[in-house]
Amino acid sequence: MVKHSPLDDRSTSDIAWARYRRLMRGMALVSFAAVIIALAWLRYTLGDQFTIHMVIATAAGVGLSVMLGAALMGLVFLSSGSGHDEAIEDPFADDPDMNHDR
Repeated sequence: MVKHSPLDDRSTSDIAWARYRRLMRGMALVSFAAVIIALAWLRYTLGDQFTIHMVIATAAGVGLSVMLGAALMGLVFLSSGSGHDEAIEDPFADDPDMNHDR
């Protein structure tokens, strides 16, 4: 039987997802700052060789990388902080080969 997850409760779920959205808004600002810093550094070091294609590639690469990392880590924090991780049923709980590290 599947255990009850705290995320099944509407009020707990609303709080957890609101915290996740707040984290993502903050990380969007961090991502924007990282893009600006990367573009400024490239402009300083490359001078006239700094093209629009490099601006687009750098903005997409740096910005999306920071946001992807933030989204994935935010989901880990959401799962752990809401108690959802404790709601799983461990299929290997009785396996003697899997319990050597506990």
